[in-house]
Amino acid sequence: MSAATRRLTTAQALVRFLAAQYTERDGVRHRLVAGTWGIFGHGNVAGVGQALVEYGDVMPFHQGRSEQAMVHAAVGHARHLNRLSAQAVTTSIGPGATNLVTGAALATVNRLPVLLLPGDYFASHAADPLLQQLEHPSEADVSVNDALRPVSRYFDRISRPEALLASAPRAMRVLADPAETGAVTLALPQDVQAEAFDWPEEFFADRVWRVRRPAPDPEELADAVRALRAARRPLIVAGGGVHHGEAEAALEALVDATGIPVASTQAGKGSLRHDHPADLGGIGHTGTAVADDLARTADLVIGVGTRYSDFTTASGTLFQEPGVRFLNLNITAFDAHKLAARTLVCDARAGLTALTGALSGHRVPSSYEDEYRAGRARWEETVRAALRADDENAVPTQTQVLGALDAVVGDEDVVINAAGSLPGDLHKLWRSRSPRQYHLEYGYSCMGYEIPAALGVQQAAPGVPVWALVGDGTYLMNPTEIVTAVQEELPVKLVLVQNHGYASIGGLSESVGAERFGTDYRHRAADGSFTGAPLPVDLAANAASLGMDVLRAKTVRELREALSTARAATRPTCVYVETVAGDAPGAQAWWDVPVAEVSARDAATGARARYEQAVADRRHHL
Repeated sequence: MSAATRRLTTAQALVRFLAAQYTERDGVRHRLVAGTWGIFGHGNVAGVGQALVEYGDVMPFHQGRSEQAMVHAAVGHARHLNRLSAQAVTTSIGPGATNLVTGAALATVNRLPVLLLPGDYFASHAADPLLQQLEHPSEADVSVNDALRPVSRYFDRISRPEALLASAPRAMRVLADPAETGAVTLALPQDVQAEAFDWPEEFFADRVWRVRRPAPDPEELADAVRALRAARRPLIVAGGGVHHGEAEAALEALVDATGIPVASTQAGKGSLRHDHPADLGGIGHTGTAVADDLARTADLVIGVGTRYSDFTTASGTLFQEPGVRFLNLNITAFDAHKLAARTLVCDARAGLTALTGALSGHRVPSSYEDEYRAGRARWEETVRAALRADDENAVPTQTQVLGALDAVVGDEDVVINAAGSLPGDLHKLWRSRSPRQYHLEYGYSCMGYEIPAALGVQQAAPGVPVWALVGDGTYLMNPTEIVTAVQEELPVKLVLVQNHGYASIGGLSESVGAERFGTDYRHRAADGSFTGAPLPVDLAANAASLGMDVLRAKTVRELREALSTARAATRPTCVYVETVAGDAPGAQAWWDVPVAEVSARDAATGARARYEQAVADRRHHL
């Protein structure tokens, strides 16, 4: 072998290459691929599996139980580290590969990096069709991995070992680029994984991908400053880009200098600490009354790192000021140009800092500050009432569960959620105390995200209390990574809320005339109606059977004590609580969910009439 080459299999070379990749921003370096999750089958066990054994000293391995959950764990890890570090996920071919699609979509929708390494058919077609191979009658190069193309930001099938020399660096560039990142897929034919090649030594040299902070264009900045100085009722909408760009301090400096209030998306909550005088809380369908009231009268909406999903924009009905215009600061031009906005295509921290300097001496009218601060005070009373439990011996409501947790957590704790009725309650009511505390996956709102994501966050932040808040519906989707938490000794805390059904979608079903059909976990009578008796399912016993310590709480007092015990625990611990219906604050803005235009049932016809009245307020921001 030449001194300038190293003879390795393709899989061995890939693992060695990944171990030498780094990101660097602001002088701080991170492993780009910090570890690999895997479930092995015939499509990856002899290739990537053997390589991970060979190089276990440089590439940590984590054993998963569900392919989708492994991607969720990797995404949670990447989000907590502000997209500066990712993890890889390896699977076999067939169902192992197709199970990646949901997680890949979640990663790409949320602009979060994850590297997918699914096995594939034989590139040589020597064994054809092999076990689990999809045969396409007219396209012999198609495999199930092609289902990952539309949900990946970069995709390649490595059909020859030397193809990795070009493709692997391209994949790393996309993972490390905040404007392009998402799921990256390198499909690995299983014969190529095991094939040897003489690799150039420089392929394995340490490589640093510098994450730039592009500054705003001077003309765009000047245009933005003119718009801000002219606005009388400006409103900042803080999205996840504030966190990803570590721009929280820059946002606070702008707000302190100008008095512009801040409302936040689910991904952006915590951009300002909850007790900052200009923090209005969440915006949109699950937002606060003060944020949505100001949004309706804002004359300039400044979106910082937001994608403007329909919950945030309330389907074009929330921003009702006739002359309202938008100014979007985003590292991605695709998002910056939404809603016909003026654009600042730049890094969030760089852009906010530049705005603060250029707006020197400018401040919103004092009457506007007085208005939103009074609104904040009124909403805080709503929050206190929702979280408070007057009877410590009563069965808690869901909002009182959040109140008990609020009383227990510290500033450093991380609270994770993704789907059900909890995201709405959290967006309206949770008091975020630090930038990393509020971890809501609401770009894809994927049931089953919470538990595996908690594992990824716990790996990213050892010693930090990490809470996965899960309803019964979500728990039944994906509890299997509890076993991984036990195996890896990750002391995540699970708050399992049992209300015997899909509470969120049940409420939506009722509001659109679908009469809560198919949303309860109860026995059915012979005529199809519900008997009202809950199913004899013990989710706490299930969690215990998977290896968790389980604390059952029946009252508010017991709940608070159990949460305190769980926070101090050094093993994976579940707090199980059944809740009763409560009076959570209702939706503060309308969300467009089309209703049946014709129906013989009164519930649907009434819902359609309300829908037509609401949809009349829809507008196009052009």
